[in-house]
Amino acid sequence: MGPLVTVVIPFYNCPFIGQALDSVLNQTYRNIEVIVIDDGSDRNQHLLAPYHGKFHYIGKANGGTASALNYGIRLASGKYVCWLSSDDCFLPDKIARQTAFMEASGARFSYTDYHVIDAHSRITRYNENARYPTYKSFVHSLKQFCPVNGCTVMMTKELAAGLGWFDESLPYTHDYDMWIRAALSGVQMHFIPEPLTLYRRHDQMGTVRHQGVIQQEIQIVQNRYRDLLEHRVALIHS
Repeated sequence: MGPLVTVVIPFYNCPFIGQALDSVLNQTYRNIEVIVIDDGSDRNQHLLAPYHGKFHYIGKANGGTASALNYGIRLASGKYVCWLSSDDCFLPDKIARQTAFMEASGARFSYTDYHVIDAHSRITRYNENARYPTYKSFVHSLKQFCPVNGCTVMMTKELAAGLGWFDESLPYTHDYDMWIRAALSGVQMHFIPEPLTLYRRHDQMGTVRHQGVIQQEIQIVQNRYRDLLEHRVALIHS
């Protein structure tokens, strides 16, 4: 049996939570701990009832996705942690493939390709993640946008703690901020060029409804790290 992997699922009123849970519980890799952090939901909790006993449920006051992730990761027992949004899904081999890579390479952080799905779970875009010819070009891209889909990431719990957790003052770009801090720390962020996650785009998702605030947060993050990223890129040879 391989190492324990903890999957943290922040949940706030999401009608797709059952599909997210099914995708984790149907993984080919079996040594998985599932933690659902209910971030103050006031509807759709009944969708969790069929899965009673199959995951750890923690309810808390609403504090945003970053606070839910931090709460869940701190409670995690696994060597590795993954984040799954409650409207997204893992493909069946996601954790098996990624854990095998992490164990074989000694990596502390990896992310994968993904497909985009709609509200009806139909794939609308294939292999959505950008490819970078060099690691230097990947780190350089962090100055301009977030090149990593958070639900494709697997990292060690130790790394998450060492980086200082997700910034809870950033409701929508906490992942972008965390990945930049990972790159600045010198951690190699390994890309697995295989689609192992289904990322759902729908009208009710936060990235659709709060575009104005998100753009403001992106500017905050980019201004915070611009000079540090320039220096980091200059140190990378390829």
